[in-house]
Amino acid sequence: MSASSTSNNLVVLGKIGAVHGVRGEVKIHSFTDPMENLLDYPVWTLRSGTILKQVKLESARFQGKGLVARIQGLDDREEARTLTGYEICVAIDELPELAEGEFYWHQLEGLKVINQAQQLLGKVDHLLATGANDVLVVKPCVDSLDDRERLLPYTEHCVLAVDLAAEVIQVEWDADF
Repeated sequence: MSASSTSNNLVVLGKIGAVHGVRGEVKIHSFTDPMENLLDYPVWTLRSGTILKQVKLESARFQGKGLVARIQGLDDREEARTLTGYEICVAIDELPELAEGEFYWHQLEGLKVINQAQQLLGKVDHLLATGANDVLVVKPCVDSLDDRERLLPYTEHCVLAVDLAAEVIQVEWDADF
C-alpha cells in the first residue's frame, strides 16, 4: 500500500467492510450498479477522513450476496481490520462517459432545485436508491423558499431538466407538497 496525496476529484464507489478469513481479505460494500462494476478499477484510493491510501486490487469474488477482495500486499487479518470503514474511491476522470441526459450522482449533488414557479426548493444533498426509482434529497439553502427538506423522485415526470453548467435542476414539484 502506498499513500496518495490527491483527494480532489475522487468519487466514492464503495466501502470496506469487515475482514473475511485469516489471510487479509475484506468484505466490500459496492455502491455501483451492478455491484461488480467496482472491480473494473484495479487501483483504488482508500479514504478515511483526511487519510488517503492508494492500493491495488489483487483479486475479488462473490461471497453470498456481496464481494470479498484481496488487496495487493495485504496478507494479515489484523492489518486488514485497520481498513474497515474506509471509502473506496477512484478518480472522476476514470469513470466511463455517459450518454446524453444521464448523470452520475456526484454530478447532481449540490445543484439548486427550482420548480416551475421558479421557487428555489433547496440544493441536492444526496440521493437515495429505492426499488422503484432514485430519490433526490433536497435540503434548504440560502434563499430557498422555506426550511423544509424534500424527497423528490428522480423520474422523467418530476425532473424536467438538468443544467450542470448553471448548477440547476428544474423540477415539476409543488412547493406545498
